[in-house]
Amino acid sequence: MKKNKALKALLICLLCLPVLVKGQPPRGPLAMSPRVNADKTVTFNYIAPNAKDVKLSGQFLTGAAAMTKNEQGMWSVTVGPVKPDIYPYNFVVDGVSVMDPANVDFFPNERFKGSLLDVKGDEPLIHALKDVPHGSVSYEYYPGVENTTGSLVVYTPPGYDKSQNKKYPVFYLISGTTDTEEDFFKVGRVNLILDNLIAEGKAKPMIIVMPNGNIEARVADQKGGLKPADPAGRESEEAITRAKNFANDLVTKVIPYVEKNYRTLPGAANRAIGGFSRGGGETLRTALGNMDKFAYVCTYSAYLSPKEMETEYKDVAGKPAVTNQKFKLFWVSVGSEDFLYKSTVEFLDYLKAHNVNYKSLITGGGHTWMNVKQYVAATAPLLFK
Repeated sequence: MKKNKALKALLICLLCLPVLVKGQPPRGPLAMSPRVNADKTVTFNYIAPNAKDVKLSGQFLTGAAAMTKNEQGMWSVTVGPVKPDIYPYNFVVDGVSVMDPANVDFFPNERFKGSLLDVKGDEPLIHALKDVPHGSVSYEYYPGVENTTGSLVVYTPPGYDKSQNKKYPVFYLISGTTDTEEDFFKVGRVNLILDNLIAEGKAKPMIIVMPNGNIEARVADQKGGLKPADPAGRESEEAITRAKNFANDLVTKVIPYVEKNYRTLPGAANRAIGGFSRGGGETLRTALGNMDKFAYVCTYSAYLSPKEMETEYKDVAGKPAVTNQKFKLFWVSVGSEDFLYKSTVEFLDYLKAHNVNYKSLITGGGHTWMNVKQYVAATAPLLFK
């Protein structure tokens, strides 16, 4: 009897085997991509046997790099050497941009999400993961404007969870157009930058709050509408209105939520605000429109026009002594190849002509997150001093 049962079980297994094998995905070549070589060249691989043309596009290239296909249908190219940093990239397959499916690191974005290349330096870069005490990063939801639910990424410094009585200053940090609340974390690596600066005694321990700068998209999404297109221009009436809507959400919703749920030090002297690109414009409009709320203002690759300064924030330049007293730091950074370079320099000239104190950093490079990491690393040590 036992023998018959064993034979029956074996027969069932054999009958099921073809089904199980058929249910498995086809096996082919394994693409390892990207692979950073010892000489800092980087090899990219992409499997597309039926594609006719595949190119590599990335901010470490001056133009797209053609890839070649082997007999197994794997497209490959080696480029570089590449300067150590973190870069977005993607493949262009028969004219269509796609992520690198072999790479789990991607660029958070409201639209196309590229992949990320991390080329490490021979000496650890400021955003490198080092053997130092690390803070924590958490995702939060808060009650926002128009009865919507907003999202935040929050960094708390090393030791925050252990010292239950200690309170900290807060740096509100805003990403750019089409970016999300994750970009300063996943692309800008602000958590690692602060971990390293704090460990070196160069920056004070602080909480960093990263909100999403696109309030209109959130409202539309949660109320069943279509996401509105971006404003026609950075100085347009719509862009200014949206920035003011963001300021309202930050001041009336985000700050109260953070100060209720985290151990924060009170008052403007313990609040900083900063942002990149659109987030930099939102930073300026929020800070200049609420000068009692922030003592530190950091704008990266952004500006306000003299016309807007004169019509919306006339007292900033009209009463420079008051402005200089309220703002302990007014920081402006931009790259010399940034498409906003000229307008940002005009903004600096306006501040200078009206005796408004500021600090600036002009770097090489363009409108990139490679530059933003430099700006964060330069400004964080100046906060809350």
